[in-house]
Amino acid sequence: MRADARREQLIGVAVNLFSRKGFSGTTTKEIAAAAGVTEALIFRHFPTKDALYDAILRWRVEQSAAVDWIELLQPLADARDDEGIIRAVISNILRFHGENVDFLRLMFFAVLENHELAQSFRDRRIRPVYDFLRDYIALRQEEGAFRDLDPGTTVRAIFGAPFYHSIVNNLFHCTMLQIDENNAVDTFVRLTLDGIRVPETSQEG
Repeated sequence: MRADARREQLIGVAVNLFSRKGFSGTTTKEIAAAAGVTEALIFRHFPTKDALYDAILRWRVEQSAAVDWIELLQPLADARDDEGIIRAVISNILRFHGENVDFLRLMFFAVLENHELAQSFRDRRIRPVYDFLRDYIALRQEEGAFRDLDPGTTVRAIFGAPFYHSIVNNLFHCTMLQIDENNAVDTFVRLTLDGIRVPETSQEG
């Protein structure tokens, strides 16, 4: 197996194990056994377990870089497409979580174990989108389109609803409410816009 293919295989196996047992609870020996290789081979690609953990972060960021979000959101922001930009953010959160459940569990373990992976991922992937959306909200407030709310707190609220919905579905497997994903997106978007937009009569006045 080529070196790059082997690294990707080891990362994939490690994500699965780390997401089920955490960083502290997973040994490189277990990763080697699950990958069908020797422990020495793992250390040939990753000098330490921490290096493997960091590689998981970089691999995940490279596969879904924050810059792709910005490239998607910028034209919507330029067009002042409020609904489009909120819908894109919410849809992408749900899509990312749905396609990366193992990584989602891994992030929870990282937080519980106080591992820097969680903060590093937020800084490298989430913060650029967060800052972009916060600045857009502040701009729309200056233009009189949005209510005078704290932009940062507003961004947290926008992220909060889809994040909770995703956790309940993907991690807790809660069946108490059967909510169609498209309906969830539509509802979250409408709630957000109804909450932050200045009523049209107020804008005209």
